Amino acid sequence: MQKLIFKTKEQLGKAAAKAVAEKIKNAIETKGSSNIILATGISQFEILAELVKAEGIDWSTVTMFHLDEYIGLSPDHPASFRKYLKERFVDKVGTLKAAHLVKGDADDPQAECDRLNQIIADHPIDLALVGIGENGHLAFNDPPADFDTDHRYIIVNLDDKCRNQQLGEGWFEKLNDVPTRAISMSIRQIMKSSFLIASVPDQRKARAVKDALEGPVTNACPASILQNHPNCKIFLDHDSASLLSPDSGRGADQ
Repeated sequence: MQKLIFKTKEQLGKAAAKAVAEKIKNAIETKGSSNIILATGISQFEILAELVKAEGIDWSTVTMFHLDEYIGLSPDHPASFRKYLKERFVDKVGTLKAAHLVKGDADDPQAECDRLNQIIADHPIDLALVGIGENGHLAFNDPPADFDTDHRYIIVNLDDKCRNQQLGEGWFEKLNDVPTRAISMSIRQIMKSSFLIASVPDQRKARAVKDALEGPVTNACPASILQNHPNCKIFLDHDSASLLSPDSGRGADQ
């Protein structure tokens, strides 16, 4: 695992987007196509804004999945991750080979998981973008996360800290509006990605970053599993890296 620390979140976003673009182009050059997973939320604003401007990517060869979606939320709700990705990515890059969005408002959430499980099983993932939640979650796998399930998409319960983070970021007007369940990509499916790029800016993530990168690997801090991935880069800013130990192998300051 490589840690890279930048002065600002804008610098973080540009560097992470450059790394993502290189991985996508390498996959296309090698096998003619690329399968990617995108994350959402405030932590991904800068990276997606830069990625859609990347040159030399034939997006018509790229298949996109995403990490999670709230159960019961319509795709036109301001907090919908489908809306987020459509506006910030899908509509900006033109024609993708495919965009497999999680239908959180499906009548049968388990059937939606089954549908996605069948699709992604046929698409080995070249690259996944992830973030780290304030409670250490990875996707919507809140602690204590299920590290053992082989199911690729699962139904999860959202804990109060996770729901308060969504409220604090301004996606909802009040806590009761934040759904209590979601469809999430599982930990094992995320870890199957050939490369992982985690973008984690902001002071409010500093404790979770320290626990994830310096603490033990435990489902009490789901993002700590990133320590076990052989090809993972963590992009931090000075605020999110502020609690890391000086001798922790902080990586290059930019």
